[in-house]
Amino acid sequence: MAALNFHHLRYFRAIARAGSLTRAASALNVSPSALSVQVQQLEAQLGQSLFERSGRQLVLTEAGRIALDHAETIFAAGDELVQTLQGGAASRPATVRVGALATLSRNFQVAFLSPLRGHDALHLVLRSGTLRELLAALQAHQLDVLLTNTLPSRDKDTAWTAHRLAEQPISIIGPKLKGRKPKPDTILAREPLIVPTIENHIRGELDAYLQRLGIAPRIVAEVDDMAMIRALAREGLGYAITPPIVVRDELKSGELAEYGRLGDLKETFYALAPKRRYPNQHVARILATQFLGRQSKTG
Repeated sequence: MAALNFHHLRYFRAIARAGSLTRAASALNVSPSALSVQVQQLEAQLGQSLFERSGRQLVLTEAGRIALDHAETIFAAGDELVQTLQGGAASRPATVRVGALATLSRNFQVAFLSPLRGHDALHLVLRSGTLRELLAALQAHQLDVLLTNTLPSRDKDTAWTAHRLAEQPISIIGPKLKGRKPKPDTILAREPLIVPTIENHIRGELDAYLQRLGIAPRIVAEVDDMAMIRALAREGLGYAITPPIVVRDELKSGELAEYGRLGDLKETFYALAPKRRYPNQHVARILATQFLGRQSKTG
């Protein structure tokens, strides 16, 4: 096998970073056609297509994302060599890119990432956004895993696999009271409630549950962010309708208390992992653990 041409590799990295052949050519002060030839030669040597077109943008293929990771490591190592001889530098860690719904429980995210704790040679990139945004990033090989509590629809062209990680009951959470606890139905009928917004599947199930009980709730806040539900519950605005993991620390400290569960209502957490020939090994190890059993104990 011929030795890798690092000149080609540097040009490839410039295009990947710019997302455009024209912009990269301008930055490198070369013609777009000359740059295109360099990348074609690199693709021929690797035997893989590194880019695909998406409108006017050049998007990395899975092989392209892997090549970029290696290119960054290679050129970072070169920079490190110079820096080391000039006074010392740290090694470049491996990268794990994690996407999570902006509204997802922070405690759940931390629990998912806990197996990575202690890996010094590891660099985490954490991104939040809407499900649509994150699925697009997953498809473009910009994420190694996507954490969600909503399972998107699938078809024969779906390029990811859903892993069910954990299931949490939906509970009534409020301030810790002295004396006898009020019954769950009494809280739902009489007390101010902090509930998820209608976009959250929990809300639909909650509304149906209350309707079956004949309860007209007193809703004081509709919130799409679990961290904000936690904050409002701590401030005493009302009783929160949420999975216990959202307020795990407050339940443990006694700042808040659980006043009952809402029948069989549950929230399910998923990890969407892309179907790849070369999956991220750190993510693969997490998904291979008995995460469901471990996570169910955190509530």
